[in-house]
Amino acid sequence: MNLDLTPLAWRLAGTPLAAWANGVQQQLDAKLAVGHGDLPRWRRAVDALPALAPVQVELRDGFRLDATCDDAARQATHDALMGLSPWRKGPFDVFGVHVDTEWRSDWKWDRVAPHLNLAGKRILDVGCGNGYYMWRMLGAGADSVIGVDPNWLFFCQFHAMKRYLQELPVWHLPFALEELPARLEGFETVFSMGVLYHRRSPVDHLLDLKDCLVRGGELVLETLVVEGDENTALVPEDRYAQMRNVWFLPSVKALECWLRRAGFVDVRCVDVSVTSIEEQRSTEWMRYQSLPDFLDPQDHGKTVEGLPAPMRAVLLARKP
Repeated sequence: MNLDLTPLAWRLAGTPLAAWANGVQQQLDAKLAVGHGDLPRWRRAVDALPALAPVQVELRDGFRLDATCDDAARQATHDALMGLSPWRKGPFDVFGVHVDTEWRSDWKWDRVAPHLNLAGKRILDVGCGNGYYMWRMLGAGADSVIGVDPNWLFFCQFHAMKRYLQELPVWHLPFALEELPARLEGFETVFSMGVLYHRRSPVDHLLDLKDCLVRGGELVLETLVVEGDENTALVPEDRYAQMRNVWFLPSVKALECWLRRAGFVDVRCVDVSVTSIEEQRSTEWMRYQSLPDFLDPQDHGKTVEGLPAPMRAVLLARKP
């Protein structure tokens, strides 16, 4: 795994992010020194990927890498990627190996992407997971993409793909949003997808996201919502769809109000969709329980706790 962030510092030279970028290698090295018990095993899996050169790269309409390779190389690719299970976001097609992830993240991207203009944009993806959407952002014409997510497995899954795409201006940093400097104000687009409901203080999260944006920059917010008016927000007493760390599920109107209260303008909802058991499910690449296990077996309109089943909204907003 190549963890040299010099190209990132070069890319951000002359931008509002230059000072931060110059110190980010030291920050990464400090995190790596603490590490994670499984990190050596995951890094070995990445290093076990065969040395192939893609002859075709598709990022606009999906994630696909093609190369001239034999069955042995394809099997080595399969085994190395399987060593990084469970795979949550995707799918990825790598030299004929189809990584069938828990989420059909391509479906979500197809709902979000038509409403965005990412051409030439410097982008931050907060809670980026394994970086699936970051690759799709590049495919949509982004100038550069930085993702932050403290999960080390996701970090290694990203580097499995980056191994074959070293020259592309995309970086995954194993940091939480709180580990970035305050008031960065350097990104033209900031994504927060599937993060807000995990925050105990959702408006503080919106304020932190706004502080990452340049003036006139756009926030892309995707989160769980419920039906209701501007005063509606569900706070699960214990679990929601078997998840413990779910705090606030607002209505779309309430969420629009929160965004305006946080100082955003041009707030608009561009998509609302109920998550289906075809979009999120267990696979060979993610063998744990998934959405079908979290819904009431008699009524898929409810979770096993009797709460409204997952429904997600995408909202766009601008920093004035």
